[in-house]
This record gives sequence, C-alpha cells and structure tokens, in this order.
Amino acid sequence: MALEQRTIDHIRSLSLQSEHEGKLSSEALQCIMERGWFKLFVPKAFGGAMSPLPDALRLYQYASWVDGSFGWLTTIGAGGGYFAAFMQQETAEQVFASQEAVIAGSGAPTGTAVHTEGGYIVNGKWSFCSGSEYATTFTANCIIDNGDNSDSANPDIRAFAFFPHQVEIVRDWRAFGLKTTGSHTIVVRNQFVPETRTFSFLEQQAYHDEPLFSYPFLPFAQATFCAIGIGIASHLLDEARSLAHKKQEAWQESKAGRYEYVMRLIGQAEDRLNSEAAAFYDTIERSWSDHVQGQPFTDEEIAEVGQCCKRTARAALACGERLIPKMGISAVMENEPLNQTWRDLQVACQHSVLVSFEEE
Repeated sequence: MALEQRTIDHIRSLSLQSEHEGKLSSEALQCIMERGWFKLFVPKAFGGAMSPLPDALRLYQYASWVDGSFGWLTTIGAGGGYFAAFMQQETAEQVFASQEAVIAGSGAPTGTAVHTEGGYIVNGKWSFCSGSEYATTFTANCIIDNGDNSDSANPDIRAFAFFPHQVEIVRDWRAFGLKTTGSHTIVVRNQFVPETRTFSFLEQQAYHDEPLFSYPFLPFAQATFCAIGIGIASHLLDEARSLAHKKQEAWQESKAGRYEYVMRLIGQAEDRLNSEAAAFYDTIERSWSDHVQGQPFTDEEIAEVGQCCKRTARAALACGERLIPKMGISAVMENEPLNQTWRDLQVACQHSVLVSFEEE
C-alpha cells in the first residue's frame, strides 16, 4: 500500500500548482490508477480488488495523509466501484474493465427520466461530482416521470450511467479547500440511456454476494469520509511540526517558550487524534466482523458508528482549530502547505454525514 517517499514528495510538490489549475496532476492520477485504488470495491471478475471495508478505510486515510485532494479522489473514485454489483453484468464489464475506469456522479435525485422504447430520455443537473475532469462513466439519480401516474410523495428513483460524450461539465467548484478535486456540476440534456445502463439499490439484489454490498450505506459513507479526515489531520500535524522547526530560532528570539508551547499543543492534538482514530477503527472492525458473520445491523449499532465517526471528525478538525492561531502569519498564506492542509481538512469535514446537529 505504501508509496515510495520520492512519490509522496512529488505528489505534494505538485499540489499547490494543481490548486491553481483546478485539477489533480496527471502524475497523481496515474499513481492511483496504476495501483488499482479506484477498483478497491470492484468485483474481481472485472479486475477489482474487492477489499474488506476496514482495509479500504486505512488506505483512504493513508492517501489523504499524502495529500487531501489525492485522498478525496481516491476515496470517491473507489466508492463508484460499489455500483458494479448492481449493474447488469455485461454493462459492469464495459464500465469497469479498463485500468483507467473511474466513476464520478451524484446521489441527489435532481434529474428526470421519461420511459421510451428500450430505455429512457434523461435530463438533469447534478452538483459536486468529484473527479468529473477524468471520469470514464458518470452516474446520477433521476426521478422517473410517469406522467399522471407519478407519485410526488414517493417518487420512483433510479440510477443512470452516462458516458462522457453525454455529459456537459460546468466548472463551478469554488471551495477554498480540496480545490483540485474537480467537484463540478454536470448537466445532461435529452440523452437516451438504454435500460441496461440503469439500476436501483432499492429494487434489486446485488449480482455479487460480497459483504460490502449489503453493509448499510449511511455508516459506510460516514466511515469513508471520517478516514479522509483522519489522514488530512495527520498531515496537518506533520506540517505544523515542520513549520515550527523552521521557525524555532526566530520564535525563540521574539518570545521565549513559544516553540515549546506550540510543540506541546501539537503533541496534545496528536494524542487526541490517535485515540479517537483507534476507537474509530475498533468500532468499524467490530461492525464489519459482525456483518461478515451474518448478524443484522440494529438501529443502535448504526447510530453508534455514526456517533463515532462524528466524534473522530471533530477531533480531526480540532487539530487545526487550536494550532493555526499559534503558528504565525505563515499559517494564513495560501502557498504554505500547512494552510492548504487546513483548508482541505475543513472542507472534508464539512460533509453533512460528519456534522452533528445536536448539542455537544
């Protein structure tokens, strides 16, 4: 799993320039593809790894430690492999067989589909489609327009797979972090999608009998994004320590004891993050083991995973909240790696599945 140090250094050296370009460097993208990281959840029949969830989460954390956008795109791209189990098998092979295969898209049902002979005519607009710049297939959810028979209270929703020539990319991703993820809006206008390129998680069973495909989606998503947060936070602490070392002499001259104080804060943040991360993996390992053994999830167990992920995400965010104000003017400069990592961490932990709306 581990990359050579020179590869890590190279990816990081390109990161700030990639922010200006608004897309992942070709070298970083090739690194993901060559290692098959976009295929962690693709069945082996289509050249995938079919990784156990805990193993995939540790890889997500590692990739996110290398670089925030690099880890985010590894995670999102790999997550698309989940759909291979629900597509008709000839379609899944067509979509996932090549080494470069990767999906971008959205789960929001912001499109409409009208049934026609052999398939559907689709129109829609979907935001935040990470990886849109290089996706070989796009997937998105649509509400089926059944005319007068449509039920607005309980709409019929299906997922559709589009090829790049059917999709217009609106380059509108303007977040202040994770700038190179290409999380743009996609638009589809009057495109025909054959029945063979539609699928539904609610109406059909997976074609492959793998534990991942029956693991509840919400804790799956929460664990996925939590692992990204842990990785970026770990990188942030490394960058804070590196900056403190560079500033040690100047700090000692201007304010005695500042270096020692900052290093103590870094150590405290690291201890908290490591503790929460260990609890996170214990919780995920337990839930995965029970699931593999055929034990059904209870509502309480799903809630436990969610609470653990949110608590760990808060610990990740706290790494920067305490440190950044103490790191001096360099920490607010966009060309400083510490600043970039802090911005990436805030955007990653802004995902709704990691945010608690209860009193803490």
